[in-house]
Order: sequence, then C-alpha cells, then structure tokens
Amino acid sequence: MGHLKLHIPGPVEVSEKTWKAMATPMIGHRSENFQDLYSKVQPQLQELLGTERLVYLSTSSAWGIMEGAIRNLVNEKLLCCMCGAFSDKWLDVANRCGIKAEGLQVEWGSPILPKKIDEKLDSGNFDAITLVHNETSTGLMNPLEDISKLKEKYPDVMFIVDSVTSMTAVPLHFDKLGIDVLLAGTQKAWALPPGFGIFVVSAKALERAAKTETRGYYFDFLEFQKNAEKNMTPSTPSIPHINAMSSKLDEFFSEGLDNRFARHQKTNKMTREWASKHGFTLFPDAGYESISLTCVNNGAKKEGRIVDVPRLQNLMKEKGILIDGGYGKIKGLAFRLSNMGDETEETIGDLITKLDDSMKELG
Repeated sequence: MGHLKLHIPGPVEVSEKTWKAMATPMIGHRSENFQDLYSKVQPQLQELLGTERLVYLSTSSAWGIMEGAIRNLVNEKLLCCMCGAFSDKWLDVANRCGIKAEGLQVEWGSPILPKKIDEKLDSGNFDAITLVHNETSTGLMNPLEDISKLKEKYPDVMFIVDSVTSMTAVPLHFDKLGIDVLLAGTQKAWALPPGFGIFVVSAKALERAAKTETRGYYFDFLEFQKNAEKNMTPSTPSIPHINAMSSKLDEFFSEGLDNRFARHQKTNKMTREWASKHGFTLFPDAGYESISLTCVNNGAKKEGRIVDVPRLQNLMKEKGILIDGGYGKIKGLAFRLSNMGDETEETIGDLITKLDDSMKELG
C-alpha cells in the first residue's frame, strides 16, 4: 500500500527535512560537540516553554518522565486528575510503583475543573497532583491556566502536568503558570519521531526530590539538573533526536511562535467545521475542545451523526491517509483527526477533501 499520511494523534507525520537532520554524523555524547549542541537548543527550549529553568532531555517516551515525576515527588499521597485513558492510567502507574494515590474521576469528555481539585486538596492529604493538559483519548483540553492558580493556595503540593499533545501547539509559560513539572514526548505536536522526551522542573520540585530516597536513578531529577548545568544528560541520549530537535526549533522560530500557535488554531477550526458540516457533534464538552486534534462523536454521546468508522478508515487508507478510529472504551464510538505538528491549511484541506469523498462513498 505504501506510506500512509498520518492524521492520527501520534506519531504524526515527520518531514524529510527532519529525517535528514536525524542522519547527521554521530558525535560523542561526552564531547564538546555534544555540549555545543545542547547549549544551542537550551535557550530555544527555554523561550518556547517560557522559563528560565534548565530544560531536560530524556531518551524515553513521555511515560518514563511521568513515572519518574511521581517517584521523585510523592512522599505522602498523590491525587490523579482523571478524565480519559491517559490521565486515568496515571493512577495505575502510581499503584504499580507502590505510591499511595487516589483518583479524581470525571466523565470522559468532561474537564477537570479547579473547584474539584480545590475540594480534594483542602483535605491536606495530598502532596502532589497529576494532570493531563490535553487528554488525547477524548480530544479535550483542560483549563491549565485556571488550575495552576491553585498553586498559590497549595504551594507545597507538586503540580505535575503532561503536555504531550499541547506542547508547541499552544503557548505554555512554565514560570508564569508556577507549576512544578511540565513534560512532553516528541512524537506529537513536535512532529519528531517517538522515543524522546522534554521536561522542565521547578526549584521547589528539585528540593522535594532531594528528600525522596526512592526516586531511582534513570529519571532522578537531581541527576538531570546536575548534567544539564554542564550541557549534558545523565545517560547516553538519542543524539539523532536532539539533532532533529535542533532543526525543528529553528523551524519554530523562523515561522514565529505566535504564527505557529495561530496555524494550529486555524487547522483545528477546519477539522471541527468539517465535522459540523457532516452532522457530527464533538465528543468533549463545549469550550474544552483540543486545539491539536478533533475527537468526533460517533455515538459515544447520543447525538449527531453515526457512521461505520472502520469502513471510513479503510476508505481513507485507499486514499493514502490514516485516521484514528477512537481509543479505549470509546473506540468506534468516536474517531480522531490530528492537525498537530507540521500540518498546514493546505494539508488539512487535502485531508478534508478526501474525507468528503469518503463520506459520499459511505452514503
């Protein structure tokens, strides 16, 4: 069948330019050349994430950092804010790590609201919370800015935030948010291959980690800080990913961050409007829709149009495009269209044309 253009929520399409950057000749990870590479991307990462903190590079999926964060920062009890498959999973991960944890569960498609978190934290039982900013399984974006304001009331509670499908698609200002950990993987809005992670940690989180004896080694925040101060990583990194990241950061700043964020807004509007035109509703609650992907309701909520999702997927495959058929308990009852990464109005226009043709064939 050949290559299928990826419009799934990750991994997303990777450009030829990025692949070429990954093929840059190898260097030693303890060499001056590597330090030069890290020192080049560091200020770009800091500007992108709105922080004066050092940004860490991890050769792992985002889940490595997610598990590492709770191992570093939870000494008493963790509150897991749960609104979809990935945020729900954090509670399971905590349990497997032997960490005392409790879930704050809302219905899939509904947001985590600050009031609900406040009610839980007011008990004084929790010393950390986990939050997925953009819940990929449901196409929902939680109100991170409003939630982060609770940090003023609970300064000793560690706020750990997964921005896997929002980082580089929407503005994220770590220092202004006042949160403690912000993390992402590279295979989503970064439009890089999977297998690499980026994260930033507050000074207060480093102080907490220093008091946690069972934080492990591979994801030890103190090791990341110590090495980042020397433009190094604690263990051997995926240098091809960092070369590709360097190329990608140059693209971001050449385009302009505001223009990049506006492009994601425009392309997301196009996919939402396509859904509405064909009589579909969206799965997440109104006002909390993701900017980087669209989760189309297909029966999960008893409203709007319903189609044969597997057949729609097959028709799109025949046209050279892979779309997602829904995730977890809403598989087939919703489907997802990604606009994140390098997608433009032109490429999303092509997606929509082929979706329109497929819908005609569905009848």
